Amino acid sequence: MLENHAKLMQFFSSSDAIVGRKRLQKMIYILKKCDVPFEERYQFHFYGPYSEELTLRIEEMCNLGFISETKEEKKNYYQYRYEVTDSGKEFMEHYYTELPPLNSRIDEMNEKSSRFLELVSTMLFFEHLPKDEISEKVFSVKSKQNYSDEDIEEAWGFIENIRRIQ
Repeated sequence: MLENHAKLMQFFSSSDAIVGRKRLQKMIYILKKCDVPFEERYQFHFYGPYSEELTLRIEEMCNLGFISETKEEKKNYYQYRYEVTDSGKEFMEHYYTELPPLNSRIDEMNEKSSRFLELVSTMLFFEHLPKDEISEKVFSVKSKQNYSDEDIEEAWGFIENIRRIQ
């Protein structure tokens, strides 16, 4: 039962902090598409791939005291910061799960904006389609984001790179 929690704890332990709920959702999805064995199911949602299971699991981990969720006020919105607590570190000492190294991939994703990660995760969600159809799909389902052809090309390079990182 706690194996999926332990996988997420390993994810959080591989970073100082994860800032933003959307960023968190997209990072886990991208890692899943890079064959990291996260088991949360995703559906396509307003901001791209979204997992209700992940949201509930994060809430459970906060309630258990394994991670802290801090609400930070920005100019016109709130942002959430997630960090491993001492109880979470103690949990990790007793429950280990085998995942590939995550640090380099997490660092790479943390350098990108949430908007960019939304683009990448959306492209990965539709990766069963031919490449040109993926671009068309992004332009139609994400029309309000105003992604450019250059954004799409950058995202393809990012996907290729992040899949190579070990």
